Amino acid sequence: MKNFVKLFFVFTLALFTTQSWTQDKNNPWQFSFGVSALNFNGTNYPSDKPTLDLSSSLFNEYFNITDHWNVQSSFSTFTLTRYADNGYSFGVRASINKFSKLGDSPAITPKTMFSADVMVTKTLSALTFFNIEPYIEVGAGQSFVGNNKDYTLNAGAGLSISMSDKVDLKFNTVYRNNKKNDGIVSYAPDIIPHFQHNLSVAVNFGGKDTDKDGIYDRHDDCPSVPGLAEFNGCPDDDGDGIENSKDACPNEAGLLEFNGCPDSDGDGIADPNDACPEVAGLAKFNGCPDSDGDGIEDGKDSCPNEAGLRKFNGCPDSDGDGIADPNDKCPNEAGLADNAGCPNPTADAIKMLNELGAVVQFELNKSNLREDAIELLLSVYEIMSKYGNTSFMIEGHTDSSGPKAFNKKLSLERAESVKSHLVSKGVEGDRLSTAGFGEDNPKESNNTRKGRISNRRVEFKVVE
Repeated sequence: MKNFVKLFFVFTLALFTTQSWTQDKNNPWQFSFGVSALNFNGTNYPSDKPTLDLSSSLFNEYFNITDHWNVQSSFSTFTLTRYADNGYSFGVRASINKFSKLGDSPAITPKTMFSADVMVTKTLSALTFFNIEPYIEVGAGQSFVGNNKDYTLNAGAGLSISMSDKVDLKFNTVYRNNKKNDGIVSYAPDIIPHFQHNLSVAVNFGGKDTDKDGIYDRHDDCPSVPGLAEFNGCPDDDGDGIENSKDACPNEAGLLEFNGCPDSDGDGIADPNDACPEVAGLAKFNGCPDSDGDGIEDGKDSCPNEAGLRKFNGCPDSDGDGIADPNDKCPNEAGLADNAGCPNPTADAIKMLNELGAVVQFELNKSNLREDAIELLLSVYEIMSKYGNTSFMIEGHTDSSGPKAFNKKLSLERAESVKSHLVSKGVEGDRLSTAGFGEDNPKESNNTRKGRISNRRVEFKVVE
């Protein structure tokens, strides 16, 4: 007996590691097996049976296991049930029991009883406590002892104990009452009313979970695709808490307010409706930005970082001359379209340039600029910058000292020296050309020292 009990519980623990089942509509079949015991005492057996010392009081000494229970030492009962609905199940049970104890009567030679029952059970879910669920059963059966047989009406109760999510341990008692021995004549002398006590391990099966997601097909709205219990077995591939069937973007985690689609740039426009999903923008531009706030979206704005006018594709016209700044070489001063937005130099401007050039002095027979000449050329630079689309000729002149060929070369070098300085300050080189006239165009007479100093000069002219 001890070895069997050990084996019984080892087998029970082994079942704990198998797949989880619970008998209900999902797993409608239940198979149980275990040990049983017959108890003939306290079965309301008629008192006019002098050969047997059985108490006629039902349940008398019910728990006196030592004196009254005929306990098996091997598997002796097997049950198969099918769940119906609302806690009801129906099934069959087969048992084989040896017995030698008949109440307080002397022990008899062991006999064997074969029993077969059909039953209906009903779980009492409202009385469940902890992981223990009570149930009741009614049914009918037939028992065989040797050549004797008789039919029984059965009633019982039991407890189903959930050992884990995988298996139940069940204990029940069934009162099996046969009628042939109620009278004076004994028609089945070896078959008398009795209790059958059963301790069993129950395994439930029969459920179908096609996609193996733990949700049975009958409750699975997506039985062919693994899903989540919270969505009745349907998947949420992107894990955003919105099931695929209700997710407009099932492969990208998104927000409920956007039907599961993301808003990558956080501008309140879902990515599928956002023409610029990576850059925060405005709804009126389908999610694209207007960085300079001029009412023209960046993608159509030639100057996206400067507020401008629609007629200039979003670019400004800072000087208001009708020429957009990118096309205006003098964007801060109103000019003419045929002069790339720059004004033409006035006569006063040219006069001032030449007055400045006249006093840009050079050392005798040298082309390098003096310090005072560099200061004067700052004013020349400012005038040339103002007229940014005007080309100028820089003419170099000398006095008549020295050979004529030398003076010709020296005058050109002086013009180039002035050009190089202006270019270094920022005047475009392609706007400046040079020429050397030597001593050919004196401003004053070379016969005086003062005249010779005046003739060592540069002049500026507009190139038409």
